[in-house]
Amino acid sequence: QVQLVESGGGMVQPGGSLRLSCAASGRTFSSYNLGWFRQAPGKEREFVAAISWGGVSTDYANSVKGRFTISRDNAKNLVFLQMNSLKPEDTAVYYCAADRRGSWLGRANPNEYDYWGQGTQVTVSS
Repeated sequence: QVQLVESGGGMVQPGGSLRLSCAASGRTFSSYNLGWFRQAPGKEREFVAAISWGGVSTDYANSVKGRFTISRDNAKNLVFLQMNSLKPEDTAVYYCAADRRGSWLGRANPNEYDYWGQGTQVTVSS
């Protein structure tokens, strides 16, 4: 069992930056692929970024590519999402998720993830 707790959300002006963190419990954290998803009001949950269990592979949604960076620290059971050049359309609740089966092919599919955090609100507004 893995428990995930996100932090770092808040309100920021367009063009600003935020760094989200997700702390995980569990001894097998380092063997899981991890992802960040987001959900805006009235919209479906969408893929943002993913990182493989060893941190070698990463992937991003086209809408955030070049602006967001996902990283992980397996020694501390942490995963991060650095968000730069934020836009109003980035406003959403952001969730981190863990995939214990480690299938990189399913990295953008929320149904492939087994564990989810409670989410952290990010609001981009002037």
